Amino acid sequence: MTTALPDFEAGYAEINEAKIYYEIAGSGVPLVLVHGFSLDRRMWDDQFAFLATEYRVIRYDVRGFGNSTDVPVQPYSYPDDLMRLMDHIGIEAAHLVGLSMGGAIVVDFAVEHPERVLSLVPVDAPLDGVEWLTNFGTRVGIAARLANQIGMDSALDLWLEDELLAPAMNNSDCAAALEEIIRDYTGWHWTSGAKSMSRDTHTSELLNKIVSPTLVIVGEHDLIDFHAMGDVMAEGIDGAHKVVIPNIGHMSNMEDPVAFNALLHGFLSGIE
Repeated sequence: MTTALPDFEAGYAEINEAKIYYEIAGSGVPLVLVHGFSLDRRMWDDQFAFLATEYRVIRYDVRGFGNSTDVPVQPYSYPDDLMRLMDHIGIEAAHLVGLSMGGAIVVDFAVEHPERVLSLVPVDAPLDGVEWLTNFGTRVGIAARLANQIGMDSALDLWLEDELLAPAMNNSDCAAALEEIIRDYTGWHWTSGAKSMSRDTHTSELLNKIVSPTLVIVGEHDLIDFHAMGDVMAEGIDGAHKVVIPNIGHMSNMEDPVAFNALLHGFLSGIE
């Protein structure tokens, strides 16, 4: 689908020794888009243009991805980065939409800062504290070892062939764009030794802290892990519900942007 990008302003926020790159388009109620692992803000191209007609849309590169800088290796916090980015831009509260790793980030943020979340949309998102049903973690570990022992080209070759991305890579409408984004990933999180902070209590045990309207989205052909984790979120967050988009996999918003945009717009319109 990929429509032309809207006019936008761009900038950097200096956050905990990193420079976080962001883009803002449109006006109205703030809405933040958070990308998945090995990706960057460009995965939201179809949503950035679509949503900017009604919202003030912010998308950014999580630290170590895209245009955001590599940083020292002391522990860092993705939710804290998001909070400080919102402070930098001057956003008190926003709708939060995140895919995969980005979904985990916005859920953790909603647990830690519920007063700053207008609504929450985790998409094909993992959930800390829920046991994985497949060997996905092992496969990620193999890619990381390849990155360190042989190089990023070999690691990304393997990553692009993973079952997780198969539906998207077999989709002629998004495969080329997805591969371009992933090929640009530096592998910093695999090769630097940097680690994100973790809390003492698993996120799955803190879902009752989330008070915002919540829509959990999963692609029909995504790994069973993400369906199971989506179920836990839908059951554990008061008033949340889960919707499965048919005929697509993990990269819901890129594989079928028309269906994804319609679902997201309907949810947001219902809130306001």
